Amino acid sequence: MTHPSPPPTLAITCGDPAGIGPEVVLAAWARSQAHGVARLRVVAPVDLVNTALGATPGLPPLAVEAIGADDVRPSRADTVLVVEPAGRFAQVPRGCISAAGGAAAIAALETAFGLIRAGHAHAIVTGPLNKAAIHAAGHDVPGHTEWLARACGLPDAAASMMLWLPAAAGGSQGLGVVHATLHESLRGAVARLDTAEIIAAGRRLARVLPTLLGRPSRLAVAALNPHGGEGGLFGDEEPRLVAPAVEALAAEGFDVAGPLPADTLFLQASRGAFDGVVALYHDQGHIPVKLLGMHRAVNITLGLPVVRTSVAHGTAFDLVGTGRADASSMLAAIDVARRLAAAPEAVRAVGA
Repeated sequence: MTHPSPPPTLAITCGDPAGIGPEVVLAAWARSQAHGVARLRVVAPVDLVNTALGATPGLPPLAVEAIGADDVRPSRADTVLVVEPAGRFAQVPRGCISAAGGAAAIAALETAFGLIRAGHAHAIVTGPLNKAAIHAAGHDVPGHTEWLARACGLPDAAASMMLWLPAAAGGSQGLGVVHATLHESLRGAVARLDTAEIIAAGRRLARVLPTLLGRPSRLAVAALNPHGGEGGLFGDEEPRLVAPAVEALAAEGFDVAGPLPADTLFLQASRGAFDGVVALYHDQGHIPVKLLGMHRAVNITLGLPVVRTSVAHGTAFDLVGTGRADASSMLAAIDVARRLAAAPEAVRAVGA
């Protein structure tokens, strides 16, 4: 006789508490359909959660209850279950960059990661960080993706950053974009780009997309230079670095095309020609996805032994306390984390 698996537990952090993270977490908690099929937990000081509730117009009345890390009760939309990070934290000024905000964000991430390692959670969902704030707090790390890679004892390059754009209402498919490089200057990304990284990113994208789409995926790899390099007139990276990666991915059995000029590739993908795109640097992938649907996009970390999703927007200090912050990305991040927690092998390292 088989028994149903217990619902996954999702550890949700607010990111930098000076930004809109606490507001979108609370709004999503009240609206999420994940209660009942997942156990949600907010990782934050209780005082911070209560402050956000009292200072944000439009949030529903929610009860707040601190619980232990090993508490397995189900979550409900009317009561926020909070696992508090250990220690005491300085008061965080709202709506601005501060070392206190950066310290609180990293402390929550450390606690959420600890829940994963202890078996008390199955996935992490993160709110938006401010990179200047975490540096002011003394943490020399570019963002969540790299912090998690290092916490797993791996180099930054072991992880890939993916943006997932769920299908719009009435749409038939979503779009996934994985990045061959991470948070770094454009000059640094181009200098570091190599064929092996492009192959690794393509493999990771091809591994996760069937879980999200429910079918095999069609991939494309973007060119680096304008017009795909114009036969070498605008650079040699396409034949030297990108085309060999595409050939290698095709030889492994993936349905993949490229290198294709990025200015038209994303238009084709948005119209259904491709399910996933390998972008070669941060803005090449981020700009089109955010234009197509910033408030429903989800950031997914690939290549690590943990499931982590996040909002695809920033801290938006100018919106703090106005009640105008959009929780759609957080809602989508919770839903995707729930789905990936049931198939964690989809995000883990493979052949790279």
